Amino acid sequence: MAQRKSTRVAPKLNTVEAYLSNSPAQSTTTVTIDKIRLPLKQPRRYFDPEKLAQLVQSVREHGILEPVLVRPLHDGEYELVAGERRLRAAREVGLVEIPIVERDLDDKQARQVALMENLQREDLNPVEETEAVLELLAQTLEIDPSVVVSILHQSFNAKQRGIELNQNVLIQLDQIESVLSGIGRFNAGTFRSSRLPLLSLPVEILDALRRGEIEYTKAQVIARVKPESHRSELLALAIAENLPLSEIKTRVKELKSESSVPPEKNLVERFMEISKRLRQKKVSSDLQKRERITELLDELEKLTESES
Repeated sequence: MAQRKSTRVAPKLNTVEAYLSNSPAQSTTTVTIDKIRLPLKQPRRYFDPEKLAQLVQSVREHGILEPVLVRPLHDGEYELVAGERRLRAAREVGLVEIPIVERDLDDKQARQVALMENLQREDLNPVEETEAVLELLAQTLEIDPSVVVSILHQSFNAKQRGIELNQNVLIQLDQIESVLSGIGRFNAGTFRSSRLPLLSLPVEILDALRRGEIEYTKAQVIARVKPESHRSELLALAIAENLPLSEIKTRVKELKSESSVPPEKNLVERFMEISKRLRQKKVSSDLQKRERITELLDELEKLTESES
């Protein structure tokens, strides 16, 4: 198939090494761990404590089996590009040195490699994956992530309405498809429909997803619950008791049923319950109670007359 001349082809993401094939690497060496700095902006925000503990134990027993990827800074120091879990584990164990592979990468290249390495993780959750893909698209096209989102929506709307996109948007869309093809999990349409909605979920649900505390399908159902207090309670319960999806759906349905009862009906039901108790209990002999109830009834009568 002929390649479009106007389109810059994004790197395939089968391996980070494939992207780095044009960048000469130095052989593996070891450096003092204190000379490695973390980048100011890191694609990975959450590390599962249990899995990190397992890695720490492995490093304690066997050492660092795979070198971390770094790029040189000034004064003999390095910035980490890929391998933060290994670096954290090495520091936890108390290693003085760590094996590295050094690459001369600029800021953009380093960021892209970090994002690609993050996308190759087996334990990547849907929120982290969505955010990483979106940022990789923005980096490749050299535009803001919000513009990437806008392009995806423009493409969808154009198809729905049967209209043509302008040439600039078509070029950008082609670049987006190229990157997504390299990732191998989405195209522009499926990424827009199945992953972008994730970023609109309530904050507490997004955080739970990032921490891997709840599955995406369950989170989607819980996100529909209002008000926030009910949603937070159900989220906490679903996590604590690992509720199945069917049970979560049942509870959501019950909450919606409760919230759909008109306020007036609740008031009438309360009044009927009070009337029932008044008939059952003898209050006529208690003068103070009878007078107080009479005052309240008079006030209630006035309130209802003013609203009618």
